[in-house]
Amino acid sequence: MTVPTPTPTPSPAAGERSALAISEAQLILAEKRTSLSTLRTGIAVFALPLSVLSILIATSRYYTFAQVVHLLAPLLVLSAGLVLLGMYLVTRAVLRIHRLDALLNELKGKHRSIRDLM
Repeated sequence: MTVPTPTPTPSPAAGERSALAISEAQLILAEKRTSLSTLRTGIAVFALPLSVLSILIATSRYYTFAQVVHLLAPLLVLSAGLVLLGMYLVTRAVLRIHRLDALLNELKGKHRSIRDLM
């Protein structure tokens, strides 16, 4: 008479590793959401000066440049600063998103439980 061999049960350490991997994935995804929020903010900051300049161009027939140059010069400097800030935020967010995606793919490669979930 043969005795059936019991199926091996996963050790508690394997369950803890799986829980830790899921927590790491949640942390990476939370950071990715933060980077996406930074990207959205950067796009908004970048678009603000463009809309202000569009209004100035549309209403340019109502004023002469020589009469309002003392008002337009600081506005253009501020707009240039906002454009640079927007470009910085967008670039930083995109690079960070790519880095987080690479970390998430690495985590998926190491842990089967993450790969099955995503």
